[in-house]
Amino acid sequence: MKSLSLVFNLPSIFFFIAGTIYGILTGFQELVGFLAILLTGAMFVWIGYYFRMLDKRHAGLPEDDHSGEVADHSGEYGKYAPWSWWPLVLGLGCALMFLALAVGWWFLVPATVVAVIGLVGWVMEYSTGLHAH
Repeated sequence: MKSLSLVFNLPSIFFFIAGTIYGILTGFQELVGFLAILLTGAMFVWIGYYFRMLDKRHAGLPEDDHSGEVADHSGEYGKYAPWSWWPLVLGLGCALMFLALAVGWWFLVPATVVAVIGLVGWVMEYSTGLHAH
């Protein structure tokens, strides 16, 4: 977790410096960009602090051990159905929802229906039918 904490805390320094420079170069007249860059840095600090707290509460991860091996992190990642068509339906629904931004808002309703059907089908795949458990 220490490495994850650093991954988020180090870029925050860049955002704070860039935000300050942006504010100086614009004469602090354009406050939205200045504030957005500073808040991006604050978000990185927030996530880095969260990972630092997790490091204190839990044992270290295998990637924090300098003498660790790749096999130390192996294990069960979950159960995924390689034959499933539901992710394709969900992806199609999300693509159609994105297309609705260009075509028109009326197109959002049928796209949402397709996305919800894909999401429910994917979630319920192991609860019904041939592969129910």
